[in-house]
Amino acid sequence: MVADNIITDVLIVEDTLSMALMYQQHLKKVGISSKICDTGSKALVQLRQGNVTTVLLDLQLPDMNGLDIIQEMEGSAQHITFIVVTANGSVNTAVDAMRAGAYDFLIKPFSTVKLLTTVKNALESVRQKTKANSLKKDTTSSTKVRGFIGESAPMLAVYKMIEKVANSNAAVFITGESGTGKEVTAQAIHDVSDRSGAPFIALNCAAIPENLIESEIFGHMKGAFTGAQEARKGAASQANGGTLFLDEICEMDIGLQAKILRFLQTGQVKRVGSDWSEDVDVRIICATNRNPMIEVAEKRFREDLFYRLDVLSIELPPLSHRGRDVILLAESFLKTYTSEEGKSFQFISTPAQELLLDYHWPGNVRELQNTIRKAVVVHDGSELELHMLKLGKSEQQGQPRDYQLVGLAKDNSHMTPTQSMKTTLSVDLNQPMTDIEQQIIEAVIASCKGSIPKASQILQLSPSTIYRKRETWLQSEATSSTDQASLAS
Repeated sequence: MVADNIITDVLIVEDTLSMALMYQQHLKKVGISSKICDTGSKALVQLRQGNVTTVLLDLQLPDMNGLDIIQEMEGSAQHITFIVVTANGSVNTAVDAMRAGAYDFLIKPFSTVKLLTTVKNALESVRQKTKANSLKKDTTSSTKVRGFIGESAPMLAVYKMIEKVANSNAAVFITGESGTGKEVTAQAIHDVSDRSGAPFIALNCAAIPENLIESEIFGHMKGAFTGAQEARKGAASQANGGTLFLDEICEMDIGLQAKILRFLQTGQVKRVGSDWSEDVDVRIICATNRNPMIEVAEKRFREDLFYRLDVLSIELPPLSHRGRDVILLAESFLKTYTSEEGKSFQFISTPAQELLLDYHWPGNVRELQNTIRKAVVVHDGSELELHMLKLGKSEQQGQPRDYQLVGLAKDNSHMTPTQSMKTTLSVDLNQPMTDIEQQIIEAVIASCKGSIPKASQILQLSPSTIYRKRETWLQSEATSSTDQASLAS
């Protein structure tokens, strides 16, 4: 028997003892500890003690409905993951449980594999939430100072890394897709560092002509080249005592990279056309949206310079990996642009939020920002609605074609969602979008052996959205069958 003061992996709430013992035995074989309660009232006593994180909950209990337990604990400060078990095959019952706050559901009878997979996924979800909450607790006060918006686990890890590197003099190399906020991150590092009172100078290496970039970084003397009407300090000298941010550094000419390396080694800058050098004290932060290792391998970026710059690394996550940060960012942009444009927007409608969450955001935060701004400029109202959002490029009209979804492995139980994407699904685009969506979602669920939480990670949809869509499809199929029966009669 598990002691009351020890955290139990799973609490089994099941009034049929034989079933409960069978669940417990299966879990024990894979190293998952569990405890059994045969009534809802006993379960509530255990849950209120705070030593349970995951519950396998039968909805039909002798003294209450399992949904009542979920709803009561939902209002508590504890974070408990519920897996509901029901003998009722109605999807509506499961959907009600999901809406009440359940993580997943099992419909009797179910296989041992299904039981273990669902429980393991739930326990992993608990571990991820615990890790995110720990990071959030450590960084809550400082993230407000930096002006970041987002509470997802990937961003909390970024905040933590910023704090760790801020007061070092070592170079920082920031990587990430275009639009993920590399300059914002560099500014944040500067703002929380000991150099915050000195200048932060940012230079985009891709935006400056090749023949002028050396002058922009190191400065030049009067008459050093055509157009040099007077002597001028470069960005390195302007940032003296502070931070120099070199964005898109992989775009820099290979010849100039040697001079950057010398600058890093000596701490001295030599203006174009000058015979003498001057000492500067700057902290270097650089960024790229390319893979620097590939650039080094292809001889487009000096290996010695890369290792000199890549002392401390920060990789920014794409927006599609940041979950509900999308909504937090969109709401912030909506508030800003509503004020700037003198509009009336106060909220984002639920359908519009679902669209924002479902979209893949190839342009990341910058694309989201532009999307909200366009909507505010063109429309007005108290609520930002679905039809006001224009995402991505419209499909060109043409001949019907097949769309292949890469990523439906037959056996992916031992892989991550990204690694499991191996095979293809052909879909005829000469059919309604709702039918295409249903085929893709169902195929991904099948590839995940029926695990909706796992499928939700691949599809970048919330589990509740998938359950709601499946319920709609079932109702539609039932209506269609009824209509066909009526016609036949």
